Amino acid sequence: MQLHKPQRLENSYRKTISVIESCKTENQLEGASRMVKNFKNLYRRVGYPRALSYSLDRKLKQTYFRVTKQLPLK
Repeated sequence: MQLHKPQRLENSYRKTISVIESCKTENQLEGASRMVKNFKNLYRRVGYPRALSYSLDRKLKQTYFRVTKQLPLK
């Protein structure tokens, strides 16, 4: 049975959040950052709520702060 597009989007979003939350080093955060960029590029083509993009960016920023104890450079 094939998944519907909204289900794929939700699964991809949750997987990306899970990867971000599991990061413990800056190297892992770099990989998570690339995953976020890939997510945005893929789903931008088919259209997705911008709130997901902001949520991923916020989660990445919070995790970066947790791991490094400093704010990321813009």
